[in-house]
Amino acid sequence: MTKILFICHGNICRSPMAECIFVDLIRKAGVADRFSVASCATSTEEIIGGIGNPVYPPAKRELQRHGISCDGKRAVQLKKSDYAAYDLLVCMDDNNVRNALRLLGGDPDGKLKKLMSFAGRDGNVADPWYSGDFETAYRDIETGCKALLAQFL
Repeated sequence: MTKILFICHGNICRSPMAECIFVDLIRKAGVADRFSVASCATSTEEIIGGIGNPVYPPAKRELQRHGISCDGKRAVQLKKSDYAAYDLLVCMDDNNVRNALRLLGGDPDGKLKKLMSFAGRDGNVADPWYSGDFETAYRDIETGCKALLAQFL
């Protein structure tokens, strides 16, 4: 089983979108039993009193527009132990990579990647928290997730 962890800043927009999109893709491909998929944050901004906030409403609405549910997903923070627990840690942007490296203490096995690298692009998934453009974020994340899945099929 391949264990994949998607990572963004707060775990309320991009990384839960990636988690849910990838889960939808692997279900439709009939290979869900070959993967374990989760997402997390590099910050604690969306975790209050030990309880994570749910997916940001505009991100949830964008997923719902595509028939994808994120019900029950709540923000959690990346832990150092996640490095050993996952085969692949997939960040949404350069800042996520930098912060993940700090929290994990490095990347000795080369497990840390940016999502768009799987689609042959070095770019970042723009943060819709700031742009308000959840549709573009969805398209970029879907493109990256499809390319990631193709590596395993």
